[in-house]
Amino acid sequence: MTPTVPAEWSPHRAMWLGFPSHEDLWLDDLQRAQDEVAALARALAGPGAERVRLMVCGDAAEAAARARLDDVGGVEIVRALFGDIWMRDTGPIFRGDGRAIGFRFNGWGGKYEMEGDDQVAAQIAAAAGAPLDAHDFVMEGGSLDHDGLGALLTTRQCLLNPNRNPGWTEAAAEAALAEALGVRKVLWLGDGLRNDHTDGHVDNLARFVAPGVVACPIAWGKADPNANLYDETARQLAAMTDARGGQLQVMRIPSPGWIDGEGGPSPASHMNFIIANGAVIVPLYDDARAGAFAVDAVQSLFPERKAIGLPSSAILTGGGSFHCITQQEPA
Repeated sequence: MTPTVPAEWSPHRAMWLGFPSHEDLWLDDLQRAQDEVAALARALAGPGAERVRLMVCGDAAEAAARARLDDVGGVEIVRALFGDIWMRDTGPIFRGDGRAIGFRFNGWGGKYEMEGDDQVAAQIAAAAGAPLDAHDFVMEGGSLDHDGLGALLTTRQCLLNPNRNPGWTEAAAEAALAEALGVRKVLWLGDGLRNDHTDGHVDNLARFVAPGVVACPIAWGKADPNANLYDETARQLAAMTDARGGQLQVMRIPSPGWIDGEGGPSPASHMNFIIANGAVIVPLYDDARAGAFAVDAVQSLFPERKAIGLPSSAILTGGGSFHCITQQEPA
């Protein structure tokens, strides 16, 4: 039987993190995005108790990273070639047997294809000293969430989208996930957040936080664009069982509410937290009260770790947040 992917709360050997490196992609948001990623790196290396391996592309990006982080122990700068910082999607997924599992990457269904992104998985595997198993189907790490015991959360909107693997059915996807990642049961949700260019990645919507326990958002404010989606997701999850047959327990975390984006609400989510060895880092946006409630809720779910909220508004202009730009390497 194929080994499974450890849960994110399992011990890590390292945390891989992408550093904004391309001025032509980030434009006026570059400096702020670099500041936010540097603050995340500090938190991961400090209370997060992680060995942070910060991937930079080019001389200017390396200099910017060193200017912000040279005084921080536990942060190692790794030169690499990549299109952008979304390492959760372009990097490999590490299984419990130490193998790095890579997939084809097609720019989230052909939307944003950038030079180097299809090489990130091989580069991380080589730097980690891990054997790379490359699979010939399109997959992004942010579309999957693992409980470490064989159950996996995902959305039909993304995994069965014809812009990824044309003709895939639920059965075909489940067989591929079982063979590559040791998945024993897939828990299918429907759509993801409104205006999410990833076509509904689950790491903005629902996350395992313990065996048999899943968190999802609850609407914040009257104008929350995803209010109905959040309630329907909670109802679906409450009716599901994990790979062991146990009923799921559903916990709710306040959403950020309506956060302005281009032409409508942005896909901002407090669910895009990253679980580190000693902390859980929660992305914060415009509404301070919503953010404070979200950090408190996350703290209640992870009593043995420190919940920390950090700004992520500049990173959000690129389409994602903390979970999207990281990838854990299990111990």
